[in-house]
Amino acid sequence: MTPTSTWNELTDEETRVIVYKGTERAYLGEFVDNHEDGVYTCRRCDTPLFKADSKFESGCGWPSFDNTIKGAVEEIPDADGSRTEIVCSNCKGHLGHVFKGEGFTDTSVRHCVNSISMNFESDIDLPKDTTLDTVIFASGCFWGTEYFFEQTEGVTATQVGYIGGHVDNATYEEVSSGSTGHAEAVEITYDTRKTDFKTMCKLFFETHNPEQVNGQGNDIGTQYRSGVFYTNENQKEVTEELISILETKNGLNVATEVTKATTFWKGEVYHENYYSNKSATPSCHGYFKLFDK
Repeated sequence: MTPTSTWNELTDEETRVIVYKGTERAYLGEFVDNHEDGVYTCRRCDTPLFKADSKFESGCGWPSFDNTIKGAVEEIPDADGSRTEIVCSNCKGHLGHVFKGEGFTDTSVRHCVNSISMNFESDIDLPKDTTLDTVIFASGCFWGTEYFFEQTEGVTATQVGYIGGHVDNATYEEVSSGSTGHAEAVEITYDTRKTDFKTMCKLFFETHNPEQVNGQGNDIGTQYRSGVFYTNENQKEVTEELISILETKNGLNVATEVTKATTFWKGEVYHENYYSNKSATPSCHGYFKLFDK
């Protein structure tokens, strides 16, 4: 089963929990005592979330998992710092909460999940190796950057936000002032069974002007700079390889920064999927082929 952009229809009770962040009653969920081999998937969008071998008995009354499928579950600290919510990284549906340091298993992590937020598939044949990876791209206004990647084959989730600055929990107003050092960026999660980083990175270079310094089109400022914020050494090496091709074969003077990813601060909800929500196309980005196949 693979995640899709068309979400499943929810019942009223599923909507209460998944959309409005409710909680089902302890010990009554259908998966509390499930011990079958398989994979737990998101009830709203079918994204694989947890493998059955990560499930354990915690006695809390809800299904507990000490690990996730990489990139599938996102952590969101509560505003008061009391707990940390977990959501599906693809559709942002509420799953439950994560607790750390309790010592139940070797990972000392407990993902406490509402059964109603999940489906269970006993016949999913997932590879044993990691299938999801993430990278963060900055190429001017994050509205346009996200537009191209959210409709790309193999991409399971996109999130606009800010990276590369020196202020915690940066807001759009602060970043727009140019005083925080952040770049507008998009965190992209993709399925390595369907695409690879080189394909993602080529699209990044081909949907903005990598020669422009501290700006993109009419958007001027360090917050609109071009940058690849890599999450592993392979991404760094591939990015540098593509830059070399652009400079030696295409004669470009590439201004793109290649930097190890630091803290990524999520952007405000009203920025998310901006052009798709308006059924519009970017005015600040376009596609220009730069690479051979």
